[in-house]
Formats: sequence, C-alpha cells, structure tokens
Amino acid sequence: MASREPVILEAVRTAIGKRDGAFKETRPDNLAGFALKELVKRTKVDPNLIEDLVVGCVTQRGEQGGNLSRLIGLTAGLPVTVAGTTVNRLCGSGQQAVNFAAQEIYAGVADFVIAGGVESMSREPMGSDIDKPLNPKLIEAYEIVWQGESAERIADKWKISRKELDEFSLASHTKLAKAQDEKRFDSQIVPVQINGTAIMNDEGLRRSSTLEKMGTLMPSFRPDGKVTAGNSSQISDGASMLLLSTREKAKELKMKPKARFVSWAVAGVDPTIMLTGPIPATQKVLEKSGLSMSDIDLFEVNEAFASVPIAWGRELDVDWEHANVNGGAIAHGHPLGATGAILFTKAIYELERIDGQYALITMCIGFGQGIATIIERL
Repeated sequence: MASREPVILEAVRTAIGKRDGAFKETRPDNLAGFALKELVKRTKVDPNLIEDLVVGCVTQRGEQGGNLSRLIGLTAGLPVTVAGTTVNRLCGSGQQAVNFAAQEIYAGVADFVIAGGVESMSREPMGSDIDKPLNPKLIEAYEIVWQGESAERIADKWKISRKELDEFSLASHTKLAKAQDEKRFDSQIVPVQINGTAIMNDEGLRRSSTLEKMGTLMPSFRPDGKVTAGNSSQISDGASMLLLSTREKAKELKMKPKARFVSWAVAGVDPTIMLTGPIPATQKVLEKSGLSMSDIDLFEVNEAFASVPIAWGRELDVDWEHANVNGGAIAHGHPLGATGAILFTKAIYELERIDGQYALITMCIGFGQGIATIIERL
C-alpha cells in the first residue's frame, strides 16, 4: 500500500468573513466555488481526473442543503463525472472531509479527490437546521447541555480563571495581527471580489482589544460565568479546498506534493462536558503515528472557546510557542464546517514558512467528540 500513500498537492482558502460582513450576500456554494476554481487553476490538474468532491458543512439546510458538495461542483464547472458528498461531523466536518478523502485515496477508491469545507453562518444561522426537540431517551441517559455551558464546566474542572481565558483570547488577536501585518496568509487566501474590492484578510481581528475592554464583557451563558463573547470563537463565513492524490500519481504527473498524511483519529468523550475531545484524539493520533508531542513542530487546535485549548494544553503539556502561532478562531472566526479544512491549509503554509516537518490539527466537536490529524511536510 506504500504507493497509495495519500498526499496533499495544494490547499487554498478564502478569507474568513465576520457575521453579516463581506460575504453576507455571497451564497455558500459560490463562496466555496471561489476556492475550488483557484485550486484547480493553481494545480493545473485536469478536472476529468478528479473523481470525488468531499465537503464539510454543518447547517445543511436552505442554501447549504441538497448535498451541497455536489451542487458546488456543478456550479463551479467541474465535469459532471466528478461525484460529490457532504459531510457533517459538526465542527469537525471540514477536517473529517479531508480525512475521508485521504482514506479514499489510501483505499484505492480514487486517485484524485478534492476535499474541504464551507459555512455561511450569515445566511444559514447555526442551529437553524434543528427544528425539533432532542430525543427524550437521550435526555434521560445524559445531561445534555449546550456548548457554552460545556465551556464553563471545562473552565471549572481545570480551574481556569476569567483572566486566563481573556489573556489567551487577547493573545489570539495579537498573533493574528502579526500574521496579517507580515502577510503570512497572502499565498493561501483566494481573493474574493465583493463590489470591486478583493477580500484578502480575515475580518474577525480586533486590533483595539485590551484586557481591560475584554474584562467589561458580560458572561454569555451563566450570570456569574467566565465565558464571554470575547473569549469564544466568532460566528463567521468561509471556505477552504484541498487537492489530494497519491505520491505515485503526483510523481507521474510531475506535481510536487506539499504534505503527506501520517495518521488520523477520532474520539468520543462525555457528551455533557463534550468539548474535551481534542485531548484523547491527540493522544490517539500520536500513538498511531509513533510520534510524541516533542516531535510536532506546529499545532493547530480549534479555539471554539478559550477554555478548550487551555485545558488541552494543560493535559498534554503543550508548548504554546508552537501552537496556534498565527491566532485561531477566537480572532479569525469559526465558520463551522469550513474550519477544519482552513486549519489544514494554515498548517501546510506555516510548516513551509518555518521549515517544519510535522503538524497536528485537532478540534472539539459537539455532543462529545474529538478529531485529530498529523501531516508531514514534503
């Protein structure tokens, strides 16, 4: 199976728009189409070689319904022979889409697959696809709380103070500002023309944030809580696409891969505290790879709420000099189904910038799951 080793040939993303921001009038299928067309253009791949399009999306209704992946491919002009499927592992959807595509390659199902994610939270609000109560049997079996309360419970369990949450969040903005100022994202971001302006920067950045300002924000989920809008991820719009193949096919077509897949893993955890999934997922993916934390040059952990990466970091003794170095979802936003693919894209380009070898991407997932992937730069 060595010749079926899945590799990433190219990765691109749009900027991340804030809620009702630059992309509020852009349909999600069109937003994903910008990334898809640029991916094909950059790689010069013959579209007839592409066999499948795997796209993560969480709120699959309205403009994001009807097997969005297939509709994206058709709308963007891919040949009708390119199949499409839409993945929903909640916040891990984009990362799972890329992992599924890698597994297709590895299993010999396809030689070329495009994978990614998209979400327009401006046009299809989070939770708008859930119009019925949860199953009473589920409620009887588990204390089901929503993500914000879970973030509060994590802060309680790991004794994380409001000040620590705010300091982590401010650092995310500071790192994103530095990355934007140094134009670290320019080569990965596809310019999207909106009313004659090319959108090239993630819109969520708050350059004027201070600890004092963040300290004035009211708790969002408990009257006496610690979790606020300032130390939580932002509601956003965005898309990202990656082209996957085998190392053998890439060599045959004289295409240089950017990275290879080392290992992938998912994990289930207590659905009440739910957002601790990155901890066992990271442990599993390291075990599968034979690597240790010290072997990893770069970590991308999704900042759904500040308490999530802080707890993950404490449990795994993470060196934050190597984690979320360009900021995360608290600063740039979290377009649900797109974020995992965006984290892949960020990791690939950052490994190139720092001349690193291994990156580990991990995310928490609603109702108690985690997902993790390790890639190696080639």
